[in-house]
Formats: sequence, C-alpha cells, structure tokens
Amino acid sequence: MSDTTAPTRTQPSPLAEIARTGFLDRYTAGTRRLYELDLRLFFAWCAEQQLDPLDARRPHLEAFGRHLTIERGNSPRSACRRLQTIRSFYRLAVVDELIDRDPTMLMRMPRWHVDRSTIAYLTPAQVGQLLHAAETMSPAHHALIALMAMLGLRVSEACAVQIEDLTEDTLGYVVLTATRKGGKTSRMPIPVPLLRILRRAIGDRTTGPVILTRTGRQQNRRGAYDWFKRAATRAGLPDNVHPHTLRHAAISALVNAGVPMHEAQEFADHSDIRTTAHYYHRPLTLDQHGAHVTARLFAAAA
Repeated sequence: MSDTTAPTRTQPSPLAEIARTGFLDRYTAGTRRLYELDLRLFFAWCAEQQLDPLDARRPHLEAFGRHLTIERGNSPRSACRRLQTIRSFYRLAVVDELIDRDPTMLMRMPRWHVDRSTIAYLTPAQVGQLLHAAETMSPAHHALIALMAMLGLRVSEACAVQIEDLTEDTLGYVVLTATRKGGKTSRMPIPVPLLRILRRAIGDRTTGPVILTRTGRQQNRRGAYDWFKRAATRAGLPDNVHPHTLRHAAISALVNAGVPMHEAQEFADHSDIRTTAHYYHRPLTLDQHGAHVTARLFAAAA
C-alpha cells in the first residue's frame, strides 16, 4: 500500500459558482463554449491550489498564466486570451458585488507578437479562382463560398442562412437578415451576382436552409470547412487557407477599394475597429514606404 496521499482539491464556493454561471449566461454558442472551457481550466487550477476563485489575488492569476504557458504548453497568445476571459469574469463579479475589488488590476499579461506574413490571405484573383472551383462542385458549394466572400459572413453564419431570411424591401433590394455572432442580427443587401448564385442553390424551394448537404440537411461548420478545403485544393490555393480567410480577403478588398475603415468595420460586424484593422492585409513594397514622403517633405524644406 502506497504512503502517497493524493493532494486535496478545494471545491469552488457556491458564490464562485454563481459568479461563473452569471458570467457565462451573458454569452451564447461558440463564445460561451470557449469561455466555459477557460473558466473550467481556471477553476480546476484553483482547486489544485486549494484556493477559491473569488479569493484569488493578482499573484495567483499571474501564476495561472505561467501554468498555461509552461505546464499546459499554451502559446503566449492563447494564454493571453484565456487571461482576458478571467479578467472579464472578475470585472463582472465586481459589478455584481460578489467581490469588492478586481484582482486583475495591474496583472501582467504574456507578451506575444503576430507575424502578419504568416496569416492566411487571398487576393481578389484567388477568391475568383475559389468561386469558380466551388461552382464546378455544386450550387450549394458555390453559394457557401459566395456568402462568405461577398458578404464577409463567418462560416457558421453562412450555414445558418434560411430562405425566409431573404426579403425584398420597398426599393426593390433583396435583403438578407443575417444572424451574427452573439445572436445579433444585421440587414445586408444581396448584390445581383450573389443573388443569382443563391437562386441556383435554392431552386424551387421556398423555405428552409439555403445551404443543403447532399442528404438534404442544413450544412454545419465542420462540413463547410471540408467543402472549403476541397474547393481550395481544386483552385490550387495554399494549404494554410481556411473559411475565415475569406473575411480577411473581403475586408482587405473593401479598404483597398477606398472604403473607410469604419465602414469596413460595420460590414464585418466588429465591435472594435482595431479588430477590423487586424484583418486588413496590404503587402507593402519599398516604393510605398513612408520614408519617401518624409524625405521629400523635409528635404524640400531644408
């Protein structure tokens, strides 16, 4: 018989569980599942430390950050995102008067840097190749790619589009009322090229999902990913592209065409314009470097 005693684990207090439930109830779908996992990891770590989550202080949270990067092997970026969830959790707990102060104040976050050259991106010509490849596969494949490329919809949003969501307004525009991330809705005009693609996918149907699988079921996120990768392979695109690449392509195409960033933000349904700026890709050449402008201005003034 071993003399080793298993470490005791402290269960979170009822108040901590109330705080967790209240926080998660503010979110839905994928966002809720993601935050639920973040809090589950944090609560489990607190239990191993014999610490109630509502008793945690800044040094505890920084130790949890080191646990994520060192013991769990999370990248600094992933650890930072998880800690942002924890920060939001505590801020709400303060607002709900479950704790009297926010322990995340002055908390050190892992440092990380994004190499933008590694982010998958498609040029308008490559998106055209993808649309052509999808068209050769089926009207449903074509409609899925077109919804993501031309309207900038996320893959789950494109899969969820229903025929009933397409209506005609008083000016004659066909309008899509799309359910966006977080359960929000937005009205988007359907340009003629996209409308033709959608009508081929819909056929004679008057209700139900626009995007159907071969078995007649609504396509889902996983199936749409597979469709996208097959179309991308057929189009000869790089291996690292994925459905979300089309949002990067759509936003970049808008800004490069002269659309102001705040209008691109509205198109993309981003709450923070910094997120929209992150999606913007514009490969700069040495001819476009700002040094040419400053040198010309200052040299002329000298």
